[in-house]
Amino acid sequence: MGLPRVHLITDRRLVPDLAAAVRRVLAGLPPGAVAVHLREKELSGAALLELARALAGACREAGQLLLVNDRLDVALAAGADGAHLPSAGIPPGEARHLLGPGKLLGVSCHSEAEVDRARAGGADYATFGPVFDTPSKRALGGPVGLPALARASARGLPLVGLGGIDPGNAAAVLGSGAAGVAAIRAWLTGPDPAAAVRALLAPA
Repeated sequence: MGLPRVHLITDRRLVPDLAAAVRRVLAGLPPGAVAVHLREKELSGAALLELARALAGACREAGQLLLVNDRLDVALAAGADGAHLPSAGIPPGEARHLLGPGKLLGVSCHSEAEVDRARAGGADYATFGPVFDTPSKRALGGPVGLPALARASARGLPLVGLGGIDPGNAAAVLGSGAAGVAAIRAWLTGPDPAAAVRALLAPA
């Protein structure tokens, strides 16, 4: 399973209907170009599973991938295409044993050492950041910047740049060695989310 170029992380608080928003932004995109990350930490397991099944249907219709963050049980029950683990979550090797070989497995990383651990554990990719300043990541400290992303990208594991990424800086992130880019606000809060996603897929 190939790694999509663009990773869209959800925040249902930013839109009135998350499943409808996903359907709108995925319409007409090349198959396999996007992975939607269901990341809703406040939801109960039952509510998260219901939402995961709705998003799985939207992603299948559009030929894109659905990954569930943190919750392997929900990923499996919803028939998601994979899972994404927090940096302090269960080891990726244990997650791979549960998911099986055909699912995409990612890990959140914030340092080269964490990238090395994710690679050694069998992850398919890692998110790395925050690359730029962003409200959702300020609790993690300041942005790591493009030079740190470039060094981490040389560690041998495909990285997805995360944190403050938008169509205006996505090309710089990819130029620093990242295999993809991730966004939250760029696709959920802009005036034309679908255009933003298309711009992330083909940055100037």
